[in-house]
Amino acid sequence: MASSPPYPPYPGAAPGSTLRHPHWWQRPAVRYGAMVTLLALSGLVILALVREQTGTRGFLVGLGLAVLPVPLLLAAFRWLGRVEPSPWRNLLFAFAWGACAAALIAIVANSFATRWIATTTADPAGADTLGATVIAPVVEETAKAAAVLLLFLFRRRDFHGILDGVVAAGFTATGFAFTENVLYLGNAFGTDQLTGGSGIASVTAATFFVRIVMSPFAHPLFTVLTGIGFGAAALAADHRRVRRVLLPLAGLLLAMGMHALWNGSATLGQFGFIAVYGAFMVPTFGLLTWLVVWTRQRELRTVRTELPAYAVAGWLRPSEPFALGSMRARRLARKFAREHGGRPAARAVAQYEAYATQLAFLRHRGRAGKAGADFVTRERELLLELWHRRAAARPALEHAARLTAPRVPYGAGWAYGPVPAAWPPQGQPPYPAAYGENPYRR
Repeated sequence: MASSPPYPPYPGAAPGSTLRHPHWWQRPAVRYGAMVTLLALSGLVILALVREQTGTRGFLVGLGLAVLPVPLLLAAFRWLGRVEPSPWRNLLFAFAWGACAAALIAIVANSFATRWIATTTADPAGADTLGATVIAPVVEETAKAAAVLLLFLFRRRDFHGILDGVVAAGFTATGFAFTENVLYLGNAFGTDQLTGGSGIASVTAATFFVRIVMSPFAHPLFTVLTGIGFGAAALAADHRRVRRVLLPLAGLLLAMGMHALWNGSATLGQFGFIAVYGAFMVPTFGLLTWLVVWTRQRELRTVRTELPAYAVAGWLRPSEPFALGSMRARRLARKFAREHGGRPAARAVAQYEAYATQLAFLRHRGRAGKAGADFVTRERELLLELWHRRAAARPALEHAARLTAPRVPYGAGWAYGPVPAAWPPQGQPPYPAAYGENPYRR
């Protein structure tokens, strides 16, 4: 019987020594408090700035119109990340950063840069064009990318691949676009109040059609390129430091370039906007949509491929790898748990699915030689999380597997496969040789 490798000691702790308490600025409560304070102050300042520019009525009209696409965009990005859902605290941080901090940085920096260029060159029209096509893409994409970078650095356990980067970038950009749309629509309403415009011919209607109907995905599309760069960096091995730096930078540069092309379409003549929209924006949107959906299916295949080793060991039931690798089966499992055990049981099943997915990704990285030094410790933590929730999750997942697994011929009859007749197979060790025995088997 193979034995498990020794677990590494706590970093920096010598035998018999006591762990040092972190400095006050390293405590989670201090960091959370500082971040919440920063976002709250940014929100108050951006609220005051937008209201000052649009007026109270314009602000309320812009707010009511700008909020319309937000639930749809957030739901779409949340759906993409359902294989391994990101914690809501991460998503709320990303949205708040985009709507408050990134928007404030963009407004202040863009205004300052445009005024400086206009004063230096004595060409206000040229300064506005340069600000829209060069300054704004660099400032705004950098400000939005800061949220993804912070999640990549400080929430590394929740940031495993391309979809995590896409979801983080999508939430950040949706928040940024929401604030920007409030400003644009509020200013358009103010213009209509001065000129007497109303109905379909009004500036407000035209702005709403361009920003809310035709291009609600514009800012998310740009920043998703940055998110893909960070996601690709998360998939790289720890020793590939150059790659882990260059990939996010490449994604950021692509986001800036696409953003500059979009903003510059207004200067390409009467049909410049339509040409850029049809020739670049729509095809890029379709390509990225295909990429993230394909990545989602690939992650589900990874779950189905990696988890059977833990079923052989006795950590999972034989039917669980199949159920956990199917989004329909997962949904049915949560529904079954909610109907028979209430919301706590459904929450336990959802957590079980998330931890099992993380376990599959961890094992996949380990087999590819990309896992970090804490692989064994992290694996044990995830297995314990699964074990504590097995009572609520196992019946629900087995029920879902029976409903979704295809019927296959098995022996003299039929079975809902794939389920072997004897488990574990004869001659198999109760736990994968590289990981040691299962001390929790009953």
